[in-house]
Amino acid sequence: MLAGWRGVVKVTVDVQVLVEDLKRWAGSRVVHVERLPPRPARFADPQAPLPPLLAEALARLGIRRLYSHQARALDLVRSGRSVVVTTRTASGKTLCYNLPVLETLLADPHARALYLFPTKALAQDQLDTLQSLGLPVRCDVYDGDTPPSERARVREQTQLVLTNPDMLHVGILPQHGRWVRLFRGLRYVVLDDLHVYRGVFGSHVAGVIRRLRRVCRAYGSEPHFVCTSATLANPAELAERILGLAAEVVDEDGAPQGARWFVLWNPPPIRGGGRHSPYREASALLRWLAARGVRTIVFTKARKVTELVYRYAVTAAPDLAGRLRAYRAGYLPEERREIERALFSGELVGVVSTSALELGIDVGGLDAAVLVGFPGTVASTWQRAGRAGRSGADSLAVLVALDDALDQYLMRNPRYLFERPVEAAVLDPANPYVLASQLRCAAAELPLRDEDFRLFGEPSRVVVQVLSEAGELAPVGRRWCWRGVRYPASQVGIRTAGEAQYAIVEEGRGVLGTVDEARALEQVHPGAVYLHQGETYVVRRLDLQARVATVRRQDVDYYTEARTVTDLEVRRIQARRILGPTEAYLAEVEVTTQVVGYARKQLAGDRVLSVEPLALPPQTLRTVAVGYNVPDSALAELGEEVLPGAIHAAEHAAIGLLPLFGMCDRWDVGGVSYPLHPQTGRPSVFVYDGYPGGVGIVERGYQVMEEWLRATWEAVRTCPCEGGCPSCVQSPKCGNGNQPLHKEGAVRLLAFLLGQPVRPVSRRP
Repeated sequence: MLAGWRGVVKVTVDVQVLVEDLKRWAGSRVVHVERLPPRPARFADPQAPLPPLLAEALARLGIRRLYSHQARALDLVRSGRSVVVTTRTASGKTLCYNLPVLETLLADPHARALYLFPTKALAQDQLDTLQSLGLPVRCDVYDGDTPPSERARVREQTQLVLTNPDMLHVGILPQHGRWVRLFRGLRYVVLDDLHVYRGVFGSHVAGVIRRLRRVCRAYGSEPHFVCTSATLANPAELAERILGLAAEVVDEDGAPQGARWFVLWNPPPIRGGGRHSPYREASALLRWLAARGVRTIVFTKARKVTELVYRYAVTAAPDLAGRLRAYRAGYLPEERREIERALFSGELVGVVSTSALELGIDVGGLDAAVLVGFPGTVASTWQRAGRAGRSGADSLAVLVALDDALDQYLMRNPRYLFERPVEAAVLDPANPYVLASQLRCAAAELPLRDEDFRLFGEPSRVVVQVLSEAGELAPVGRRWCWRGVRYPASQVGIRTAGEAQYAIVEEGRGVLGTVDEARALEQVHPGAVYLHQGETYVVRRLDLQARVATVRRQDVDYYTEARTVTDLEVRRIQARRILGPTEAYLAEVEVTTQVVGYARKQLAGDRVLSVEPLALPPQTLRTVAVGYNVPDSALAELGEEVLPGAIHAAEHAAIGLLPLFGMCDRWDVGGVSYPLHPQTGRPSVFVYDGYPGGVGIVERGYQVMEEWLRATWEAVRTCPCEGGCPSCVQSPKCGNGNQPLHKEGAVRLLAFLLGQPVRPVSRRP
């Protein structure tokens, strides 16, 4: 059936038939198909009707009744409660905050509202939605793209300001004296896509929100907060950690949902090990869907992969070149908006995107979502899959597996994906490094007082004392004032843990990008290959004093892998728990890492071309780790010759599976194993948070230790490889070149810890 819209012919897709055709075409690549049943809409009326002007605006858009969660959220916000709405993608969460906010702004021209979105594109998309209502409410975006000539008008006249946490942090709070009308009249603050605020970013945003609340109090306002999120295991906890106050959860989704077919696709193995390229497989799948008029979005995990999948598709099918596009950060705003418009209108049949389109930008009714690699969390998987079938129609989602531990575990254990609840988001507002940065900013905005310690938490009292002793804060009576001459906010990047950044500069051209200080020596050491927008650059010089890496554009057929030596010192045990025949513990640790060389590895086949020495200074990281000691019973069974490879392999595999339990990426954590640790006097394994002070990742692993290690054991023992591979115990970030590793020994060790039956272990490495 064909339907015309804006001159574009769309195909109505029978998804059930499509899936049967897909299974015949793909053959053994399809390892599992799950059908999720449809769900009807559930409506409800709010306790009091909407103002006529607002009700008429909704009616013009075809909205005459509210879903049950929308009505409940409206009633709660009207009653003065802060709220977090956590329902699936495309369930109409936007109305949960737009309705009470617009109702208030229409009734009181002096009232103000502030909307915070994690990206500029989301703010612009929401502005379009608000303006489409045709209401007499002044709404404007205020971010880094706002022309200087417009900024004063926004500050003075706008009732509803749309921005992002970065701009609030660096451009609004430090200049609060210019925003008197906003802060005096601020009634509501909206945080959209709350699940994005986790880890370091979330910890910083928690500090920014506390700074916002204290500035509001200084101007006599006490705004209520409305948050929205994809489904989370801990929405109330996350909202309270970010806001510093309790929020009522609305999680009973009343929106309709069509039937959804979810396909798990595993690229076939190739002779000699490994699997066919998931990127070429995804490209072939995109072409197959596009040729049938199936409107498709393909999600990738990196900018370069986005360009590769798109290039493979249009090279193999030139007739589709005008109907497919790539979309990612790094494109000009005008180009991104044009792609969004073309996708929404139906001019495009497909788009290949990074996570930039995972969030709530309205791209119209898509039929299929293809995920190239597990996104790292179950929550993000459903968020991306939910981009298809947004109008309540049936939809298709396909997860194309990468050749790594996480993806291959899911291919062998599909029930995990479909039966496991979504993860809990983790962050730590009390992280001392983050807290110190936020308190500097707060003191520069308004002198700190005793009552602020309740707002920022008791650890802030100690941090303020340290800053005072360092001469950064001046105690004046019972207040602490900023002693600097510059606003510290300009020196604090809220999406990173540390303040220091290394600039990556192309010879004769200018700055290409930046990298955190903690990762600079591993990623931009002399001789390293640096990737930027699909191009390769070789690092020529690294200036440690100026924090500048100078690179030269160069086509190379290899990549580089840093070789490191890591040492971990336990500073203080925070908690202990029984783990089978041994003990697990959560500890404050100091990790010292030194880059001692790097390997040049062939792009095709990963063959080591050479290993080059380096002499770089050691780096120290104070963070949090979870650890355990190997018991004598396990040591006796493994044998001295197997032990080093067994604990090393178990450490790698555990790091690879941790993202299933804490919302993180494997690159957010590190690990180290010792045949004999000098402090414990035992063989010991540690997994540590990769950010200064920790942001709650390994704490989550400690809480679910047995479940985490059970998934690790399952992943390693069921992997069909003989001696270990990237799908189980090999790590792409191992500083020792994945040596030594003993897969069977790791299986036996993990079985001991979990009380599982074990088989004899081979003594060969």
